[in-house]
Amino acid sequence: MSAIDLNADLGETVDGVPTADDEALFAVISSANVACGGHAGDVRSMAEAVERAARFGVAIGAHPSYPDRPGFGRRPRAMAAIELRTAVLAQLDALADVGADIRYVKPHGALYHAVTTDAAHAAALAAAVSELSVRLGRRVPILGMSGEISTAAGELGLEVVEEAFLDRGYTPGGTLVPRDQPGALVEDPALAASRAVSLAREGTVVAVDGTSVAVTAASLCVHGDSSASVAAARAVRAALEAASVTVRAPW
Repeated sequence: MSAIDLNADLGETVDGVPTADDEALFAVISSANVACGGHAGDVRSMAEAVERAARFGVAIGAHPSYPDRPGFGRRPRAMAAIELRTAVLAQLDALADVGADIRYVKPHGALYHAVTTDAAHAAALAAAVSELSVRLGRRVPILGMSGEISTAAGELGLEVVEEAFLDRGYTPGGTLVPRDQPGALVEDPALAASRAVSLAREGTVVAVDGTSVAVTAASLCVHGDSSASVAAARAVRAALEAASVTVRAPW
């Protein structure tokens, strides 16, 4: 692959305090997944993300979650589909209201994983994105992993763009290692960089057991709230460019 997207979760302020160095990350990435109130973020952080995106030429994506600020959106929630659709749409509207040109939607945390296996929650997310698409007059893609969301999105004429994670461990089956298990996090910037090149050029990643796993991805993610996020993102971008892979948003 001669070009690939590099995304990060940003605007994730909690009680007004940023969880990442957004300024440094915006200078390196091509797409920003902006928290819009469900798990983190507020009007000020969203507006600042819009300003930074314009200044650095970065595409903005909405990063909605289950409404769960205490758990940072990482706890599964049993919600009725209509309740979830309403909650997600409210978050998308909140980001749009500060002037964001929303190019895609990437669910966060527990919702991200739920829509790969839960048909009802996948349909609720897709319905909210479809409504946003109607309002914008263009189809807004969903960034994530394949699964039930692929079916739900397809039924509404929406595209799912697949991504891979540079700072998360993979199982031999190609899924992410749960955060509470050994090998869940990749904290070495050099290792994240080598994984990025392997994913972009060969479509593979080394799993926690040492085997090579095929992973399809048009976008690569570095989590903004990781302690090594800035160093990792800079190392990743440098390694991709050295390997003649252009970092570019597909939206």
